[in-house]
Amino acid sequence: MARILSVSGSPSATSRTARLLRHLDERLRDQGHEVTPLDVRTLPAEALLGADFRHPAVVEATALFEEADGVVIGTPVYKAAYSGLLKTLLDLLPQFALAGKTVLPLATGGSTAHVLAIDYALRPVLSSMGASHIVPGWFTLDKDIATGENGTLAVAPGTAEALGHVTDTFSRALGGRTAVLAPTG
Repeated sequence: MARILSVSGSPSATSRTARLLRHLDERLRDQGHEVTPLDVRTLPAEALLGADFRHPAVVEATALFEEADGVVIGTPVYKAAYSGLLKTLLDLLPQFALAGKTVLPLATGGSTAHVLAIDYALRPVLSSMGASHIVPGWFTLDKDIATGENGTLAVAPGTAEALGHVTDTFSRALGGRTAVLAPTG
């Protein structure tokens, strides 16, 4: 199956975005894919902000993009755009780092006023980086993502169904199996 890089562009250690991505990573693994998570917030700030292309952590992150067949990009939406943290990483990658790759853009936010951030802010950048196929993404409201005291993630039923659909579409684009799985919730 495909090698997938699952990138969280959230600066928060308790990020709903990252938790949602890790939840979807499991669905993709169940479909036979090899998934590698990357939380951009764990990369050294001085390397990101100083544009240190040669820093070992940046070199390693670049290699993860190179090796991936598909990339899931998840970001919280701030001021109607993807996170600045994600932007710093994307700026350090080679111009065509997504060439030949299938990409699934996902975003989270507090208001439906930001629902178009995927199409108007993130998709053009992914396209300019050479993505061969950007599948339809999904915007999830923060209120539709809850974490239980035991760490389990609960996603509102309608949202879970939609996320299952976009994740399965991404998986199919990469050659994965999807028919035996229930909605992600």
